[in-house]
Amino acid sequence: MFQIHADADLTPAGLPRRSFLGLGMAGFGGMSTSQLAQLQAANPPVGKTAVILFWMAGGPSHIDMYDRKNNAPSQVRGPFSSISTNLPELDVCELMPRHAEICKHLSVVRSITHAHGEHNDASHLTQTSYPVVMVRDKGQQNPADGAVAARFRGPNQPDMPAYVCIPEDYRSHAGFFQAASYLGSQYNAVNAGGDPSLGNYKPPEFRLAKDLDLGRLGNRRELLARLDAFRGELDRHSITQPHSLANSQAFHLMTGARITEVFDVTREPAALRDRYGRHAYGQGALLARRLVEAGVTFVTINLYEKDVDWWDDHYTIEKNLRKRLPMYDQAFATLVEDLRERGLAKQVLVAAYGEFGRSPQVDQHAGRGHWPRAMSAVFTGGGVIEGQIIGATTANGGEPADAACGPGDLVASLYHALGIDHTQMIPDKLGRPVRLVDHGDPIRDLFA
Repeated sequence: MFQIHADADLTPAGLPRRSFLGLGMAGFGGMSTSQLAQLQAANPPVGKTAVILFWMAGGPSHIDMYDRKNNAPSQVRGPFSSISTNLPELDVCELMPRHAEICKHLSVVRSITHAHGEHNDASHLTQTSYPVVMVRDKGQQNPADGAVAARFRGPNQPDMPAYVCIPEDYRSHAGFFQAASYLGSQYNAVNAGGDPSLGNYKPPEFRLAKDLDLGRLGNRRELLARLDAFRGELDRHSITQPHSLANSQAFHLMTGARITEVFDVTREPAALRDRYGRHAYGQGALLARRLVEAGVTFVTINLYEKDVDWWDDHYTIEKNLRKRLPMYDQAFATLVEDLRERGLAKQVLVAAYGEFGRSPQVDQHAGRGHWPRAMSAVFTGGGVIEGQIIGATTANGGEPADAACGPGDLVASLYHALGIDHTQMIPDKLGRPVRLVDHGDPIRDLFA
């Protein structure tokens, strides 16, 4: 829920508590230009590109998906057969038949490697580009990719949030790696409000918090009228101060009816919802498409499905993937097709990867362990060169054999698609200049 509280020094909208209450008492429409200049800043230039990241938490098995080892021993090859695709030299798992027709639009990077084998640490590294050991104890140290997009790009439409997680981010979980860190909480994700495949799904609510004393702010109808008047002032003035998202987006979200409609996947035709799949993967992907089409800049889909474990397949990997891969295959392939059919492929980069890969051999538990030394990532749209395989792993899929790259290169590639300079310096929480991306550049050959 996007709320504005009255009992904090700074509201989630970024306004000082006293300033916000003062606005309520005095009336937004009565503000002077100088007062507006103190509260509002210019948004970053509105861009046209967006990113959808399928975050495959737990670490998907690259060998069982996009880096098939058909000639390897069965312990390496795994329990599945391969099927060919319309991208030469790319076979995928037999459980991914929808990929057969879309792989010509993909760019598959097979040679990503790093050294962090713990979930939280690797997730922080892969979504921020910065390594932190024991993230569980230390918390998030650097801003996540989506938060950076919110800070440096802002939303593609002013009445939309810049950064959304479906169904929610990992900010409140044991791992901390999808928040804004020292950029400021105003750049945290708006959470989508729940599993969009469930019948009781509710879009996020953008309203005043229950603990806000509306009596102190005057009549509710009068308050809304003043909010509308203030929005008009924001739209009429061009003011170049920092923290625009913190001060103006809150009012656009609170008073805009369009945003709640955008989050409502039930507005889509039943046939299209069926095509995506009536499960969390499919409806999450459909929601992501609705969001970027409406003006959200960065959407992270935190994949999960009821009764299906996350991608941490230490045990019975065959059983797990037989449930999970068909849903992922359906959702991902349909999203790629749908974006192309709507003419959005050049504007929206879709990426899919997790924090690491899985071990080269199926073990005594019929599973695969954590394996950061090799993993795959898939890209399409957003200026990515289509129909190619970048890099390769050794015969057993254990290490890169060619064109090795790291998590910083993944993050830099997303920023490149968004037009964000990954080499720029930004102040950390102590005011010290740090690189936006630590040790990384956009992946060579991924972009023209």
